[in-house]
Amino acid sequence: MSEKNTVVIAVANHKGGCGKTTTVINLSAELAKMGLSVLVIDLDPQANASLHIGKKHPSEIAVTCAELLLSEVEKLPLAIQSDTNLEGVSLIYGSLALGKTEDELKDTAPRPSEELREKIKPLHGIFDVILIDCPPSLKLLTSNALAAATHLIIPVESGSQYGMYGVTDLLKMVEKIRRINPKLELIGALLIRHDDRQTVCKLIEASAREQIGKLLEVKIPTSTKVNQSAIAQMSLHALDKHSKVAGEFRKLARLIAKNLNLTDGSKQDE
Repeated sequence: MSEKNTVVIAVANHKGGCGKTTTVINLSAELAKMGLSVLVIDLDPQANASLHIGKKHPSEIAVTCAELLLSEVEKLPLAIQSDTNLEGVSLIYGSLALGKTEDELKDTAPRPSEELREKIKPLHGIFDVILIDCPPSLKLLTSNALAAATHLIIPVESGSQYGMYGVTDLLKMVEKIRRINPKLELIGALLIRHDDRQTVCKLIEASAREQIGKLLEVKIPTSTKVNQSAIAQMSLHALDKHSKVAGEFRKLARLIAKNLNLTDGSKQDE
């Protein structure tokens, strides 16, 4: 049996509330439904992905991303939690301690932006997909995610006039990171809370196409089911797989799986 070609996707945008965590949770769930082995790495100190996916509170976890980044790679197996609220999705928890981790990495790591890449190297060939939920900042945690990633998705809040605020700064950071990770590939911008009927959404879509260059054809609509699924600690698929928003995440997973040669499409959950 040939070794898996692991794809590492960072979901990044330093603007808060643009759907990074929602994208990571539901994309991971849909990819797992397709029979792929999936790991979520929660690099956000707020740990919202962990609170949604994990069966325990981050404070109960001995080895979170914070400990992993500052420790030897031997702690990696202790960091991976395979029993989660999403079937087929494993998790490395986020933690409030990640806020301090950035400062410690600056002081102790010889290459502060490359610690995550080194720590997860043993996972290549084990998981089909690793999804990294990035914090709403352009500091060291996000640079670690980009340095470790093979691919990047930029969620853009289409329903807000500030949806593209600061995206040029993120793109500049991506270019800098490509000096140490030249293979980092942009999958595209993902429009979140999008409504084709609204003028602001049309304007943000045009701006994203112009500034980012690549725009995913799948667009995620506004839905109260996003909050409902977070409260219930379920994926949108599990909450209501027939809802429009769940259907769009299903399309997104299939599009990414096809474009990145992750599956032949023979195992897809309807």
